[in-house]
Amino acid sequence: MSSKLGLKKLVRVDSLRGMASQRYESRGVSSDKKEVHDVVDQMDRGLFPGAFCKVTADYLTGDPEKCNLIHADGSGTKSILAYLYYRETGNPAVFRGIAQDSIVMNVDDLLCAGVTGKILLSSTVNRNARNFPGEALAELIQGTDDFLETLRKHGVEVVSGGGETADVGDLTGTVTVDSCTVAVMEREKVVDNSMIGPGLAILGLASYGKASYESIENSGISSNGLTSARHDLLSPYYRENFPETYDSNTDPDLIYCGPYKMEDSLPGSQMTVGGALLSPTRTYAPVMHKLLTRHRSRIVGLVHCSGGGQTKCIRFGKNVHFIKDSLLPVPAVFQEIQKASGASWKEMYQVFNMGHRMEVYCLPEDAPALLDEIKPFDIEAQIIGRTEPSDADDGNNHVSLYIPSETLAYSL
Repeated sequence: MSSKLGLKKLVRVDSLRGMASQRYESRGVSSDKKEVHDVVDQMDRGLFPGAFCKVTADYLTGDPEKCNLIHADGSGTKSILAYLYYRETGNPAVFRGIAQDSIVMNVDDLLCAGVTGKILLSSTVNRNARNFPGEALAELIQGTDDFLETLRKHGVEVVSGGGETADVGDLTGTVTVDSCTVAVMEREKVVDNSMIGPGLAILGLASYGKASYESIENSGISSNGLTSARHDLLSPYYRENFPETYDSNTDPDLIYCGPYKMEDSLPGSQMTVGGALLSPTRTYAPVMHKLLTRHRSRIVGLVHCSGGGQTKCIRFGKNVHFIKDSLLPVPAVFQEIQKASGASWKEMYQVFNMGHRMEVYCLPEDAPALLDEIKPFDIEAQIIGRTEPSDADDGNNHVSLYIPSETLAYSL
């Protein structure tokens, strides 16, 4: 037991579901998606049930030594922020970042299963054509092409297989952007997160700052928790002027109830509030391509801290206590969301990445070599924790997060 327990208040939580915020769920969103897992977890889990993505036999070529991976995700409600910016400024180029968001939420998940390239992408845009006209669609398409070219320049082969644009004004008031990715890889190269167990070091790669392959500073926000972030930071001005951007069934007190407009400065940052919220989701593809091609044998597991934030790891491995006691600094955007919303820190760490969004699990003696490979990318990275045997009564996985004010505990 860490000596830090004597310095901080320990918060015990019965389960991820039990600590979900009523405020968060009242907006019609779920951080743990329990109702989804209750169904999906009972279905066929593929060749590697413990992998980050479902892995199936190679149905495309029939090669018994290979496997197929397919993944679907999107930019979520972050596209609404781009819509607000577009309506206020008239600049449709903001949707290039939304294209990146949708792609990264797929590609970086595939990375966690060991995929390093030869990925085929298809995108779907559902729009209200009255509010999302051709000039905005053109920027979205161009943004997709530009970002794929950036990935290819860094050795990650991703090509577009086309997509679909549907005019569905009755379904959406603005626009949704989703993608699907497919890859074929050798079975022996799959990263199987079922191998995560006690005795490992956890490396955290920052979600903020400016990576060597990025053109602007990143706030670290990514594409998770944006329903909460949007409504808790932005002011009633947006509720009054853009009713097409929210669900009218939601309690009005929870709709755009924050103190800021998008052009306001974000405290503790050089960014505006809108700029921070719209910061494109960082891809770790160039970094992970290097690690997976040069150091595959040193990597035991990979976790993309997207939905579920710092509790995402709890679903991988068995009988593991994930201890994160040396976390990276909390970016300004998350500090301001917490301040404006009054959300507990335990909810913040379950909804948002809070500073790092990619985790590498390795033997402690292998950590220095992996960290050395990450340095040239100008992404802050460090050992943020370790794994120990589960001390839960039922032996299930659980997570302990040490933050300055308290220790947060999460269990399945």
